[in-house]
Amino acid sequence: MVALVLVVLVALAHVWFLVLESFLWDTPVGHKALAMTPEQAKQTAVLAKNQGLYNGFLAAGLFWSLLPGGWCKDPLGVQLFFLGCVVVAGIVGAITASWKIILLQAAPGAAALAAVLAARG
Repeated sequence: MVALVLVVLVALAHVWFLVLESFLWDTPVGHKALAMTPEQAKQTAVLAKNQGLYNGFLAAGLFWSLLPGGWCKDPLGVQLFFLGCVVVAGIVGAITASWKIILLQAAPGAAALAAVLAARG
């Protein structure tokens, strides 16, 4: 149950990242959440939309792994793959953009990954 909750929380976080990066980037909400000036946001908005799309794919993959009734033939493999992608993306983001990404993306992804592995044991 802990693994399931963590996978859902990581997926929901990536839905939020999608919304923030694709739709709210160049708004007061985006400026405040990302500590950017309107000028910085305007200059990077196109790149942010692309980032947001990738975060949406991560969320979609994690939600897909949770679908009941055989929609996902290998839920464990899908969860491991997408959680691994989340961790790697978080590490790269921390190295290239902001150390805070390790806390917001990589650490929750790693916790969910560990919980999934422990549950399947």
